[in-house]
Amino acid sequence: MEYLDFEKPIQEIHDQYVNCTLIEKRSGISMKNICIQLQYKLEETIKKLHRNLTPWQRVQLSRHPNRPYTLDYIYSITEKNSFIELHGDRFFGDDKAIVGGFGRIENVTFMLIGTQKGKNTKDRQYRRFGMPNPEGYRKALRLMKLAEKFGKPIVTFIDTPGAYPGIEAEERGQGEAIGKNIYEMMSLRVPIIVLIIGEGASGGALGLGIGDCVSMMENSWYSVISPESCSTILWGNWEKKEKAAKSLKLTAEDMYKLNLIDDIIKEPLGGAHFCPKDAFKLVKKKIMKYYKKLYEINDIDDIVRKRKNKYVSIGFFGE
Repeated sequence: MEYLDFEKPIQEIHDQYVNCTLIEKRSGISMKNICIQLQYKLEETIKKLHRNLTPWQRVQLSRHPNRPYTLDYIYSITEKNSFIELHGDRFFGDDKAIVGGFGRIENVTFMLIGTQKGKNTKDRQYRRFGMPNPEGYRKALRLMKLAEKFGKPIVTFIDTPGAYPGIEAEERGQGEAIGKNIYEMMSLRVPIIVLIIGEGASGGALGLGIGDCVSMMENSWYSVISPESCSTILWGNWEKKEKAAKSLKLTAEDMYKLNLIDDIIKEPLGGAHFCPKDAFKLVKKKIMKYYKKLYEINDIDDIVRKRKNKYVSIGFFGE
């Protein structure tokens, strides 16, 4: 397990706990009482730290190297061997930064689509750190249209630092691809559930972010720009990133207060990276809750109308 700078107190107690269990195993001397005390102390330390997290610390947690990614969620919440990954946009190529395909959750078939980061250096280069090219968004739209054809609900997982900023992406129509996804998702005649599981940055997130129900994990963020980029534009360097994170109102709590999302998914104690299995269960439960809620409407015209009204009503206007 890797630890962030502000998690050092947790690391120290956790290391003591591990050493305690090793001493008990090697020596045969009972260390049960000490281990229980350390475990209690560990839980209390985690609670205390996470009770007062700053927006910047939330951003750091959303990028934690041990945090589960889209495919981790998909393979964990779908029935065994039911997820079939589909590839290619049928125009240019197959973007590895976006994954998607059909999968079953509690005997219901969903189209599952999301941005995928890498687990190690090689994989991160392969996935371009979860930054899609235009063909990624076009692949996602192709899969959404396929889901619409067969009447299957869509679930999108968002965890991206933004769309890929390379010149080749601009040459192939990055802005048009994202814009078209937003336009088409407004009118798709199937339920759409959006989950922000990590970073939700800029148009890179919006290209998969239009849905009937939008939910954010507790330690995720959603904003038009990253704190570092905002700091660079306003102050010429990254040093004000913490101030930028606070000003951007990018946390799940901020988004909920501004009525930009529908719900917040509480994470396991310490964050999703501390207990991924519990995080998977919480996400699965949320998906099925939203699916049942939308299924009860039983009128796709009503669902689409409410989706459009949801986004049209965002913001404040004055004349």
